[in-house]
Amino acid sequence: MLGVPAVAEAVVFDMDGVLVESEHLWEGLWTAFAAERGKQWGPEQTKSCQGMSAPEWAAYLTAFAGAGDSAGDTERTVVDGMVRALDDGEIDLLPGARAMVTEAAALGPVALASSAPRRVIDAVLAHHGVEHHFKATVSSAEVPRGKPSPDVYLAAADRLGVPAARCLAVEDSSNGLRAAAAAGMTVVAIPNPTY
Repeated sequence: MLGVPAVAEAVVFDMDGVLVESEHLWEGLWTAFAAERGKQWGPEQTKSCQGMSAPEWAAYLTAFAGAGDSAGDTERTVVDGMVRALDDGEIDLLPGARAMVTEAAALGPVALASSAPRRVIDAVLAHHGVEHHFKATVSSAEVPRGKPSPDVYLAAADRLGVPAARCLAVEDSSNGLRAAAAAGMTVVAIPNPTY
């Protein structure tokens, strides 16, 4: 296959939109937060936030809403909403995701490079019983810059001990695709028609 390294040593997965159906929940929570403060959140704002780390989108949403909340409070409110959605059964694994992770992990180390905050990553993986497959998980909140910067992918490769150029990345969003490519990984795209 053109562009795929002769020997891929590891696979690095994104989470939202690749493993679980959750992009619409993030958008809904951002929209609701803004609406409660009299602002109308739309597709342009969502597009601007996709791939941002939690501190980045929380700062953006706080400034957009302009109601005097702190970015920390904004992040906590939205993340609490995501955890409630998970507990309520609203964040399902995408069809084939469990098999994809299980089969990849049987062949070599796998990692997760997600824009979701640590609390959501850990809760989602544990809830669906797939956390044991991941040798490393990295939130973009744990690196200097969120996607489309390559930081989260480079950190995942580093934690696996595998050069980024020897990793496959599985992504769905345009900013995620840019981040993985900028890290030097071979990118497998699972396009999300909405995002």
